[in-house]
Amino acid sequence: MKKNIFIIGGSLRKKSYNKFLASNLIEIGKNDFNFEIFSDFNLLPMYNTDDHSENDWPSALLEIGDKIKNADGVIFITPEYNFSVPGYLKNCIDWISRLPNQPLDKKPVCIQSASLGPLGGARVQYHLRQILVFLNARVMNKNEIFVTFAKTKFDETGKLIDEQTINFIKDQLNGFKIFINE
Repeated sequence: MKKNIFIIGGSLRKKSYNKFLASNLIEIGKNDFNFEIFSDFNLLPMYNTDDHSENDWPSALLEIGDKIKNADGVIFITPEYNFSVPGYLKNCIDWISRLPNQPLDKKPVCIQSASLGPLGGARVQYHLRQILVFLNARVMNKNEIFVTFAKTKFDETGKLIDEQTINFIKDQLNGFKIFINE
């Protein structure tokens, strides 16, 4: 039976390599997973406790929370900004963390990142792990996906063309399927 995976990721950029990475998962994992991607971070205002009450949540946030709760697992796909988590993703997580019955609590999660440089977003993944540990998400430790030199791994349409990277992703997805069932 296919697992339902909610992807939170991408970037604000239209031609982001992280958006490309997220969209390629649909093809790579199609035999084992149903994927849904959330990447419209503009739907959430900047988090401020003065702007909401327990009964007044942004509708996009309630939808994200429901999708996380109903998913078998969540995959975060993110670029690295200034050695850390991009502000729009942190804002999204801050909103999610305030929901009643925390949807990320004990939720199986894995992380991927793509970067133009040689580290592939390693630092953002470590910072994101710290945040997710605080929220009590079950973060998969291995296999990690750091797509280095991303410009050379995708074609002009955003299709992932690097076989080694595709195989690494297949390995991670196979591991995630097992991790979800643990």
